[in-house]
Amino acid sequence: MTEPTTITDGLRFPEGPIAMDDGSLLVVEICRATLTRVHADGSRQVVADFGDPASAGPNGAAIGPDGAVYVCNNGGMVWTRHGDWDIPLELRTGVTQTEQYRTGSIDRVDLGTGEITTLYEECDGARLRAPNDLVFDGAGGFWFTDHGKTRADEVDRCGVYYAQPDGSSIRRVIFPLHQPNGIGLSPGGGTLYVAETPTGRLWAFDVTGPGELADANPRQARNVANTLGLFDSLAVEADGTVVVAAIGDGLCVARPDGEVSFVAMPDPITTNVCFGGPDLTTAYVTLSASGKLVSVPWPRPGLALAYG
Repeated sequence: MTEPTTITDGLRFPEGPIAMDDGSLLVVEICRATLTRVHADGSRQVVADFGDPASAGPNGAAIGPDGAVYVCNNGGMVWTRHGDWDIPLELRTGVTQTEQYRTGSIDRVDLGTGEITTLYEECDGARLRAPNDLVFDGAGGFWFTDHGKTRADEVDRCGVYYAQPDGSSIRRVIFPLHQPNGIGLSPGGGTLYVAETPTGRLWAFDVTGPGELADANPRQARNVANTLGLFDSLAVEADGTVVVAAIGDGLCVARPDGEVSFVAMPDPITTNVCFGGPDLTTAYVTLSASGKLVSVPWPRPGLALAYG
C-alpha cells in the first residue's frame, strides 16, 4: 500500500474524522477540546471550543440529518505528555478520569456559528460516563458507544445507546460491553458493528429496525475480528468490509469472506478512519500520538454515510 500523505500535523490527539463535500475535513482534537476544520492545504480553523480538556473531550463526530455535527463528549481525560506524544491516561495507573470530571454527554455543534448544545447527559436517570463514537442510520437516529472511565481501582461497565438528534429520546440497547469504542453500520443498515478496546474484538449485531436488534445480548453477538492489541474506531466499505483502527497495528481490515489483514501505519496510536474523495477511495486516518491527519489511497470505495 502507498505510504500515507500527511495533510496536517501538530494536532492534539485528533479523532472523529469527517470528509466534507468541499474537500475539507473535520476532526476533533481531544487533548485541545476543539472541533477543527482542516482545509485541503493543511491549514486549520477551530469550529467549536468545548473548554477545559480536563472536563470536556470531543471524541467521535458525525454529520446529522440537519447538517449539524453531533459529538460524543467523553467528559475530559487525564493527559500525559510522553516525548512528543499525547497519551490519554496516567501512564503508571491507567487512570483516565480527572478530578474536574463531571459527566459525559452528546453534544450538537452548529457548523455556521460554532454553538454547542448539549442534548443528553443521562439515560433513565443514569449519567453517561464517556461517550466515544456514533453513527447515524437512515431513519435519522444514531447509535453511540459509551466507553466509560477508569479510576485507580475500578472501571465503568458501559454499553451502546440509540438516540434521536432532537434530544427527545435515548435508551440503552446493549449492556454490558467492555469499554466499547468504534461503531458502524453495514451497507443497508442490517448489521451494527461495535469494537471493544481492551479485548481487541469486533462484534456484530443484527439490526431489525431503528434502535432495535434481533438479540442485544452481548454473549450472542458474532465475533467478526480480533487482535492481540487494542481496537479503536472504525469505518465500513461499500462492500461490507470493516476497517478498524488497531492501536499498535495500524488498520485492521475485516473482509466479508472472513479474511482479516492489517495495514501498518506510522504511529502507535492510530485511532480512526473515514472515507472521502469523489469516489470514496481515499482513506483519511487520524494518527493521534503524533498529532497527524493523513490520507491513503484505498483499494475499494468506502460506504457513503447516511448524512454528510
